[in-house]
Amino acid sequence: MRVRPLKISLVSEHASPLAVLGGVDAGGQNVHVAALAAALADLGHQVTVHTRRDTPDLPADVPLRPGVTVHHVPAGPAHAVPKDLLLPHMHAFGDHLARIWAADRPDLVHAHFWMSGLAALRGTRELAVPVVQTYHALGTVKRRHQGTADTSPIRRIPLEQAIGRMCRRIIATCRSEADELAAMGLPRHRTTVVPCGVDPARFTPDGPAAARSGRPRLLQIGRLVPRKGAATAIAALARIAGAELLIAGGPPAHRLDADPEARRLRALATETGVADRLRLLGGVPPEQMPALLRSADLVLCPPDYEPFGIVPLEAMGCGIPVVASAVGGHLDTVADRATGRLVPPGDPGALASAAVELLASPGTRAAYGRAGRRRVLARYSWETVAAATEEVYRDVLTGSRRTAKATATATGAA
Repeated sequence: MRVRPLKISLVSEHASPLAVLGGVDAGGQNVHVAALAAALADLGHQVTVHTRRDTPDLPADVPLRPGVTVHHVPAGPAHAVPKDLLLPHMHAFGDHLARIWAADRPDLVHAHFWMSGLAALRGTRELAVPVVQTYHALGTVKRRHQGTADTSPIRRIPLEQAIGRMCRRIIATCRSEADELAAMGLPRHRTTVVPCGVDPARFTPDGPAAARSGRPRLLQIGRLVPRKGAATAIAALARIAGAELLIAGGPPAHRLDADPEARRLRALATETGVADRLRLLGGVPPEQMPALLRSADLVLCPPDYEPFGIVPLEAMGCGIPVVASAVGGHLDTVADRATGRLVPPGDPGALASAAVELLASPGTRAAYGRAGRRRVLARYSWETVAAATEEVYRDVLTGSRRTAKATATATGAA
């Protein structure tokens, strides 16, 4: 029997699937939402992604691909606003969703990030539409690692707990996040782990590679923010003779001189004597990323903490071994001494030791690369992730129908 396609609304208040990646607030969540929407559409569903209008001339609706539309929500000023300053605009965001959903009701809403959860719950408060929540990052973890440098709204953690209690189901992206949610007092039985994914047809060992310099190449990819651990990678580079380190991410290359984090990293490279072996590439267009990954001997993923981390999957898809911090989603995705190495966060010595060991063993690197590719194909394709997500949706909707039937029966009996 053919299962009925669903009308699904994804809410991603700050992370548009149309955004250029590499900015301070544009990274893994943007990729996740865009790819999940596309994979759900491939399963036959109709998907709308609701994201905040951050440019005045954006049309209300933009087709992303067949079956997926991006809807721009007028909430707050029509220009870029740091995500930590968006909370005051979530009432307007939710009220807009309530109006459009009253006229065109979705079957299910899936909120991405905690503020999206607030907007989604506000938008559905008069409708019998279940909300599924994916946090992507948790305030408790951010506060633990950043302390006074955490710029999140002061009410973030209690609001995250409230969202978790009010939504129908939580989808965590890794086991570490599920444990953190349980520690926040949210019932474990209402949390399902479904990882992020990667496109193995795009991130593949086959295809062109970016030009090489002749040196052993270490590559790091990610936003230029301190928690991503680029400083740790540079400190490790000083202990890896002859290798070069390429860091992709941040603003375009021609604007790096004005970026505070880029300036800090260059100064650190000069202090440690590796400025001639460090290349900051700035933001790299997505279509160039597979070739850049294929050009690397090792991909370094050394953040202080990482809610999930898509870069290890992209590297593994390309058959490149990974040396990653043993934190968050890395504990699920990187199989230590099988697809790469896991090392303590913030430890340049451990990072360098693992990299030196692997650079000295081409055979081990090749074996890790093949194993990483197999792991991606078995567990992390977007097709697999979308199917697991759809299963959560169906379970939630079945439960909603059971609740509605029980309520109707009880009301009739009364």
